[in-house]
Amino acid sequence: MGPALNPLHTRRLREVWRSAGWPCQDMVEVELLDAGLLQRQRDDAGRETLRVTDAGIALLAQTLRRNRAARDAHEALVERVAREMQRAGRIAWRGLSLRARVGKGDAAAWAMAMPDVFSIRHTTVEAYLEPVVHEIKVRRADLLGDLRQQAKRAAYLQFGGECWYVIKAGIARPDEIPPECGVMVALETHFEVARPAPRRTLRLPFAVWMALARATPMGSVEDAQAWLGDTDPPDPPDPANPRIPPGSPAPSP
Repeated sequence: MGPALNPLHTRRLREVWRSAGWPCQDMVEVELLDAGLLQRQRDDAGRETLRVTDAGIALLAQTLRRNRAARDAHEALVERVAREMQRAGRIAWRGLSLRARVGKGDAAAWAMAMPDVFSIRHTTVEAYLEPVVHEIKVRRADLLGDLRQQAKRAAYLQFGGECWYVIKAGIARPDEIPPECGVMVALETHFEVARPAPRRTLRLPFAVWMALARATPMGSVEDAQAWLGDTDPPDPPDPANPRIPPGSPAPSP
């Protein structure tokens, strides 16, 4: 009976496949040789290299198909969430790369985060933006790996007044996700809120504005501009002239 293989073995197998096959001579390599996924060979000068066997190639192909299916499912769910945000009257971005400083004092460090969906309301009033982060997970292993990254979650909370995990039905219980994040379950035909996200008042950092300026939101810019001003609540009245709508010219003396 061969050793139990894990993602570390598959990753090493890919590295050997893409390289000249020089051995590392560690225990991962020993287990791959023992499983018949690698084979040792010597050239005329006596130098030893490694070759991926037919069984190893079959394992790589199986892993590729599984990863591709998971990636396709993930992208499809990201698209669903982004479209829902648009239908809710929001501007949505996919694949933003955002940088935030997390932690305090000597423990502070920079963290990179790439939220699957980031959205703000269509508005010209900064106080009404309500930025929201959605992180999408379709596999339990990916979810658990993400939850271990506290710095990443802390970074999300710096750009999102609400932070949600959208999970495929059945991969986790809502109570497995930290309470600072909301939980939404993706069903076949709709989304079900398992736990609302705590809502915080948040002003977007300048770095986020720069990232948004460099990125392209989903849909056309013309569509986004058409919504501006249409979904906002009315501006508060001018305290000095409560009967005069904001932005109106001042009355003649």
